[in-house]
Amino acid sequence: MIITHLKPDGDAIGSQLALGLFLEKQGKRVAMMNTDDVSPNLQWLPQSDRVTIFDGSMVQREAISGADCIVIVDTNSQNRLGGLGDAVLNSPAVKLLVDHHPGPEKWFDAKYVRESASSTGELVYEIISAIDPDSIDSEIATALYTAIMTDTGSFRYSHVNATVHRAVADIIERGGVKPESVHDAIFDSRSLSGLRLLGRALDSIRLTEDGRLGYLVVTQQMLRDAGADRDDTEGFVNYILSIENVCVALFFFETDSGVKISLRSKAGYRVDQLARAIGGGGHQNASGAFVDGDLQDAVEQALALAPKYLGPTDESTEVSDEEVALLSSLMEEKQRNK
Repeated sequence: MIITHLKPDGDAIGSQLALGLFLEKQGKRVAMMNTDDVSPNLQWLPQSDRVTIFDGSMVQREAISGADCIVIVDTNSQNRLGGLGDAVLNSPAVKLLVDHHPGPEKWFDAKYVRESASSTGELVYEIISAIDPDSIDSEIATALYTAIMTDTGSFRYSHVNATVHRAVADIIERGGVKPESVHDAIFDSRSLSGLRLLGRALDSIRLTEDGRLGYLVVTQQMLRDAGADRDDTEGFVNYILSIENVCVALFFFETDSGVKISLRSKAGYRVDQLARAIGGGGHQNASGAFVDGDLQDAVEQALALAPKYLGPTDESTEVSDEEVALLSSLMEEKQRNK
């Protein structure tokens, strides 16, 4: 059984599919299951329809319980598995983690983890290459390329190095991947409603800290006005980071239950500790968090902490638990006073 995190991105689905298809070639019986569906811009991936959605049924729970091994890819915490989390932890199966995020939880039986890896897709490629590189066919190669390309921001993030490019070259060569087709399918197929939403979102961009930090917001009302949905916001945060002199970008997305925050930064700056301070986590240059409460409070909370993280990465930017608790208490007091 191979599973990945809520709202799976290209690295999550690509890694899941590549590993699943590879293991089938090795004679294993494989099932792939997630809490959330594959997003529309990834449904073109070969055999993405093989990924079933967890509905809590007894049949699915028995399948999870009866698995010999459960492989969790691209996430290292129970809460990121959504409804699948309890079923996975209660299963007697061996739990194997394949991931590149920091701070894995303690319940995994075995781990193939390297935080310096560009993506989980890179780690899956290493596993496949070590066992049977000739098994990389067109479908596996397409999934691997999608995983690595999307999680490296089209090969522009700081973890991209010669090793990554050599891996991608091998993937392209073995599977006959056409990069332009993959890129077009993922990034260049926006709907008209999605473009309308993008226009509204770009109009909300604000700069602070002498132009080094930029942020934008997308509200539920903006979605309704544009006739768009959450999937249409893919990549919005990167527009902020493309602004001259901006080194840290924040994207606030209002949901029915809180605010999802996407954080990105350029090389030499980090956002993972800022994400941790507001209840999330992730990589130095790409992180996320979810904040309960209303949009304005979430924006104020993040912007209040952000200046601490605008220095170079070799400066001490560790936020203390006391500071986090103090900020939380101030935000709670403000909420009570409303």
